[in-house]
Amino acid sequence: MNKGEEKPLDFIREIVKKDLEAGVFNGRVHTRFPPEPNGYLHIGHAKAISIDFGIAEEFGGLCNLRMDDTNPTKEEAEYVSAIIEDVRWLGYDWGDRLTYASDYYEQMYQYAEELIKKGLAYVCELTPEELREYRGSLTEPGRESPYRARSVEENLVLFRRMKAGEFPDGTKTLRAKIDMASPNLNMRDPVMYRIVHASHYRTGNAWCIYPTYDWAHGLEDSIEGITHSLCTLEFEDHRPLYDWFLEKLGVHHPRQIEFARLNLTYTVLSKRILQRLVQEGYVSGWDDPRLPTLRGMRRRGYPPEAIRDFCARIGVAKTDSVVDYALLEHCVREVLNKKCQRVMAVLRPLRVVIENYPEDRKEELEAINNPEDPSAGTRKIPFSRVIYIEQDDFMEEPAPKFYRLAPGREVRLRYAYFIKCHGYHKDRNGRIVELRCTYDPDTRGGNAPDGRKVKATLHWVSAEEALKVEVRLYDRLFLKEDPLDFPEGSDFVANLNPHSLTVLTNCLAEPCLLSAKPWETYQFERLGYFCVDPDSSESRLVFNRTVDLKDEWARIKKQYLKEKQG
Repeated sequence: MNKGEEKPLDFIREIVKKDLEAGVFNGRVHTRFPPEPNGYLHIGHAKAISIDFGIAEEFGGLCNLRMDDTNPTKEEAEYVSAIIEDVRWLGYDWGDRLTYASDYYEQMYQYAEELIKKGLAYVCELTPEELREYRGSLTEPGRESPYRARSVEENLVLFRRMKAGEFPDGTKTLRAKIDMASPNLNMRDPVMYRIVHASHYRTGNAWCIYPTYDWAHGLEDSIEGITHSLCTLEFEDHRPLYDWFLEKLGVHHPRQIEFARLNLTYTVLSKRILQRLVQEGYVSGWDDPRLPTLRGMRRRGYPPEAIRDFCARIGVAKTDSVVDYALLEHCVREVLNKKCQRVMAVLRPLRVVIENYPEDRKEELEAINNPEDPSAGTRKIPFSRVIYIEQDDFMEEPAPKFYRLAPGREVRLRYAYFIKCHGYHKDRNGRIVELRCTYDPDTRGGNAPDGRKVKATLHWVSAEEALKVEVRLYDRLFLKEDPLDFPEGSDFVANLNPHSLTVLTNCLAEPCLLSAKPWETYQFERLGYFCVDPDSSESRLVFNRTVDLKDEWARIKKQYLKEKQG
């Protein structure tokens, strides 16, 4: 794209732009994000949120946050609060436009009576099993209900008695009278109301008949003056029904547009599967950092701006595709790299005694807080005779291309000195537990005045001042790119990663982390980005690994460009 050229619009924005230019909806743009309050939001919802709120903002319009609460047996106030919190955390605001489907129950009921009076709806007494049988299939037309020919007066009486609570659950439904031979199964006299004697979290026991989603969805949009009703692709076959209801009622008619939902490698977004993972104890809860829920991602340390950037990069398409999880991690790294303070921490400590460093001496060395942000300044880190490095940074018999510490080898300590290993001690099991080294006092700051070079720089902490912390290393929850690709006779559980969580309780970190607060994220140099878990206390500081430093997406992109050029 040449400088000064506008970025091409996706197909939804093209439609909205053309509607505005043509004066459709009187030049208004009004969208909505309508989650069902029967669970927690996940990264797939984040895509929908970014589209709904983003388009409204870009075209100077409005976006409502609406709770689509039409199922009293599964919805709870807890989920409402969580949805509100998660959408706000992502950075979106709906002003005073928080609405509920239950706000419109009476109006929906009156609309239903209107369809009955027009001869377009009837009370049916087929059982749920009979309803399925009468509906037909993709290759066979449905059959008309024996109750379809009831008079308007009889249907009104029965529907009002349904509302009054005179019938048991499942004994009667209100159905639209459309076409039982339609090739679209959704148009074969769909159910509008069912009897459910259950208390609703907002309306209590005021109602015992509840609208189906197909009946409620379009009415909510119409009542709220929505102009563009943006849905995922599974609602494409429902659009004719959406249009039919609004046309027969003669009310405000928004335009429904469908887009492809988000699919991520190594991830499941099915609410049913996520519930199983939580309820059967495969994860610790809905905010487990291994889950794709917004609560889990927040706890893991994913910044909301990275999620918004990810949603913008994947764009809006008409066909389903699978996005590599590495792109999401790349977006997270890009944000954290710019804003996170660097610190040093050792996850699996190996004791190092610097034999020629005075026992009673201590000094403070200067370290850069963030090389990407000069305004972040510097900090002081303590240095002493005994320090700790990572166990993996030493090999008794170094392998080829291993450039870190080994017997007789010299390395640089980050911000400190060159050290050289002269010996080591093992425990009874043959495990190396201590290194004996010397340092070169002329290399303070990590540079040798004689110009000699070393091939490795190690991170470290001072033994006496080090802060003991717990670190939780999170990995992908599933082993396969497609978690639903499992052997016959098993299910998705067969693809769970048994090493998706490793807890390390004896980690050591710089003392500056003593003031770290929950939700704050740091870069542990050479190790990755880590977020302070909300479970932390004054006596127990816990860090969750957000993402490591290796950018797999950058490698994938580089390989793609190389293949394209070749």
